[in-house]
Amino acid sequence: MLTRVSNGFVAGFIDKINAGTDGRMAPNAALTPRPPKREGFTRMARGRWKSERIVVDATRRCLVCDWEYPVTEAQDTDVLGPPCERCHAPTERIAVLAQRVEPVERNPHASALGRLGGSLGGRARAAALSPRRRREIARAAARARWQK
Repeated sequence: MLTRVSNGFVAGFIDKINAGTDGRMAPNAALTPRPPKREGFTRMARGRWKSERIVVDATRRCLVCDWEYPVTEAQDTDVLGPPCERCHAPTERIAVLAQRVEPVERNPHASALGRLGGSLGGRARAAALSPRRRREIARAAARARWQK
């Protein structure tokens, strides 16, 4: 169904899912459906870091000596996973007892080094540049702005 809008453009209803019972758009209806939210992942700056991870408490059994033991591991660990603690043969996950979300702990030393480099970067670069080179960079930036 197409309708003419006051400014001359033709608009149509996206589909009947987003329409009300009388054919009009439902208030606050989304035009496109959102993808399902992935559990255990939080998008941070530039989508680089995961702030949470899913951990399971499971029972594993050795494929050779049939020894069973409880283990806490990441959810994405293979079903046929780490070696047996006794005979070092492959093990299989036979039961998942619990599942929970844990925050990812960051290395404080790496964080401190990252902050240190970021806080000194601009000043150190400016101090290392000659006045002539700074002038060239400023001219190039001004030309780029005025070409838009």
